[in-house]
Formats: sequence, C-alpha cells, structure tokens
Amino acid sequence: MAKTLDITGDHCPMTFVKVKLALASMTPGEELDVALSAGEPLNNVPRTVTEQGHHVLSIRQEGDVHHVLIRKG
Repeated sequence: MAKTLDITGDHCPMTFVKVKLALASMTPGEELDVALSAGEPLNNVPRTVTEQGHHVLSIRQEGDVHHVLIRKG
C-alpha cells in the first residue's frame, strides 16, 4: 500500500522539499501517492523526482486534485 502525502496547499519550492523528505524516509521500491495542485507543482514534482532517480508510475486527476504515484528508486 502506498504512503500518501497531501501538498495541495503548498507552493513551489516547498512542494518538492516535502516530497523529497517523504521519499528520504522510505526504502527503495516503496510507493508514495502525492496529492497536489495543477500548475507548477504538477509540472515540477514529476520531473524533479525522475531526475532524482525515482519512477513516476501514474498521474491521475480527481476533481481539482492531481495524484502522482511515485516508486522510490
């Protein structure tokens, strides 16, 4: 089961800082479901976690909230 992180109320650069801290506490292969807003967070978080060696498994939208499922690399 994936851990969850809600950063819908946060703005860049805090969005990635919180994702990075959450991933740091996880072991490789674990999954993190990040709820975030459209715009900068949706553009930057998937790109940045991929650059950090993690894997974006899916991006889905539920109303105004987007969910990015990440597997720690």
